[in-house]
Amino acid sequence: MEERPLRSSFGAAATAYAEHRPDYAQAAVRWALEPAPGPRVLDLGAGTGKLSATLVELGADVVAVEPDPAMLTELRRALPAVRALPGSAESIPLPAASVDAVLAGNALHWFDMAVAGAEIARVLAPGGILAGLWNVMDDRIDWVAALERVSGSAAIGPRDTLSRWRAATADMFVARAGLDARFGASEQVEFPHGQRRTADSLVATLATRAGMLVMAEEERDVTLGRIRAFLRSRPETAHGEFTLPMLTGVLRVR
Repeated sequence: MEERPLRSSFGAAATAYAEHRPDYAQAAVRWALEPAPGPRVLDLGAGTGKLSATLVELGADVVAVEPDPAMLTELRRALPAVRALPGSAESIPLPAASVDAVLAGNALHWFDMAVAGAEIARVLAPGGILAGLWNVMDDRIDWVAALERVSGSAAIGPRDTLSRWRAATADMFVARAGLDARFGASEQVEFPHGQRRTADSLVATLATRAGMLVMAEEERDVTLGRIRAFLRSRPETAHGEFTLPMLTGVLRVR
């Protein structure tokens, strides 16, 4: 699949994304912001505002930038007090040195860092930080590892599990992005997290993944049916609500 169709697939599912995608572990967001020289934070590729909401809870001065109009509408509806602007990582609608931190929640892998790297550096104040956050499933748990096998890579990809997210994200701040001259070495840390789900709501969550959104309808229905049948067959997930074991992984450069 091409990256652009994947990248632009979320708008059609903005309402489902807002309802079913998890928030981010507060401890992870706190650690991401720890070295920032001030409270001004840009949530870049903000989607429906999942990360922005956590930033607000932590007292940050948040501005959100999101390219998709449907996602931006959901963000403004959920967080009317947050300044939310149309824009992208490659063209950030903010002045130079106007934020102390740039955070991206499950979005950094969509950025063209060869272009976005310079833009991010432009809007950051001296001493600012850049961090990407990903919610990953804890595949050290047997049933979660089995779910990954049943679901396939369109629903649970390499950035979606603890065992693989570090390798899948480690090179995002590489020399070709021009970040090496502006930032120090990157750090990767995971923080415990979880989301209350039912079998049906977890299926709905996985249906918002980019690979699922661009799938042919018949293939998507078959895949989601297979996932639903698996969840209903497992004692951990078959009877009402359960906690999906997760972690929030953070990739940070100062």
